[in-house]
Amino acid sequence: MAKLTHKSGLPSPIFSAIPIVYLITSLVILLTTKGTDAIFKYSQLILLSAAVLALCVSRIFCPCSWNMLKIGVYKSAKQILPAVPILILIAMVSATWMYGGIVPSLIYYGLEFISPNTFLVVTCLVCSVISVLTGSSWTTCATIGIAFMGIGTVMGYDEAWIAGAVISGAYFGDKMSPLSDTTVLAASTTGVKLFDHIRFLFFTTIPAMIIAFIVYFILGYTSELNEATQNSEFAIYLTHTFNISPWLILAPVITCTLIVLRVNVIITLVISTALGILGLIVFEPQLLSLLSQENNPLAAILGILFTNTSINTNNSLLNELVITGGVEGMMNTIYLVLSAMIFGGVMLGTGMLSSITRSCLKGIKKTSSVVNTTIGSGLFMNSCTGDQYLSIILTANLYKKLYKKLNLDSKLLGRSIEDSVSVTSVLIPWNSCGITQSTVLGVATLSYLPFCVFNYMCPIMSILIAQFYYKNSSKVKANH
Repeated sequence: MAKLTHKSGLPSPIFSAIPIVYLITSLVILLTTKGTDAIFKYSQLILLSAAVLALCVSRIFCPCSWNMLKIGVYKSAKQILPAVPILILIAMVSATWMYGGIVPSLIYYGLEFISPNTFLVVTCLVCSVISVLTGSSWTTCATIGIAFMGIGTVMGYDEAWIAGAVISGAYFGDKMSPLSDTTVLAASTTGVKLFDHIRFLFFTTIPAMIIAFIVYFILGYTSELNEATQNSEFAIYLTHTFNISPWLILAPVITCTLIVLRVNVIITLVISTALGILGLIVFEPQLLSLLSQENNPLAAILGILFTNTSINTNNSLLNELVITGGVEGMMNTIYLVLSAMIFGGVMLGTGMLSSITRSCLKGIKKTSSVVNTTIGSGLFMNSCTGDQYLSIILTANLYKKLYKKLNLDSKLLGRSIEDSVSVTSVLIPWNSCGITQSTVLGVATLSYLPFCVFNYMCPIMSILIAQFYYKNSSKVKANH
């Protein structure tokens, strides 16, 4: 019979794993019986029930103090709660940029200048560049990413493929940018200089991105896409509904400039929302009039910001594209983020997370095994805490002593964390990144997951390099 507790006082790993097994089993059953869309709908209940189960298991087998539980929830909340106002503002930016003509203008010019066959490669490349310059995958997806979703849909691409290309590019840039908060956090928590950390990332990141480009290039030339005449017809419907203008392109340019200048993200998103409202008032007065009830433009603007909004454009595809949810449409995402926060906090506070991760460290000596275990732990932390920032901090603190004991380069730890945490958070349906991007791009996390080639190739590249380069070594060479 398994011991109930470790000598450290932590719950046994076997009992600690019960909430995780329940969570994964419930999601698999939900996926197979209800489909991917149901994951987003019911994940809150599953996460909260898993948190309750964790509390019950802890109470029976290894009671934790109320103070420890509070500390766990506080750590989780400290990392996740700042995302809530950002999510609200992202919803406002998405809605106002649509009805302010900004996204329609980007779609119009994209249809005119981007070749359908190279669209996915261009999408991935442009999102990479913007994300490197801004250091923000969230902002990249919520602005230019939405425009690419519209362009690709009109060209005939499946939404999951488009979302995969957008996310691959956005998270490449986020990972490689010195302006990225996750990159800075991974470097600082592992004690590595920022630019040394970024240079070391090249060994896994560049091959992963090259593979992504190859896959998207092949798909672009093997897919059945819409004819140019169909795209032209759609562009005509755009011009009938919106006043397309190159001046509207200034909005994303200003937004990117603000982020590059390191302006606070809240302020940046508020300004971006204001630009969308300005576009609505100046360039799209006909829409403002159409959406106004009793000739009240202020009520129309508030409606766009806070509620579901749609218009009839006489084109079914365009009708789908211009539907926005505003803050109301983001609330389910916020509830899911808060549920993930509670589950992660309970797993931390009860000591269950520490118990499972400590058990994984036993008997590890070879470099390849250390890297593989670090990768696995990063994915595990992302799944348990629901937050990439908390996962980076926990994984770094868990492995720093082991890497030092085995005389392994701290840069290897930083890269392993980036490859397993930063880029995979968006692939987990209940992680704050996965929740956010599925809402922003309008594609279920498990639907776009197979097509985020860069994101899942990064941990694979880390494992392959560890297996072949460090196979018989327990010490990392300083020049690699």
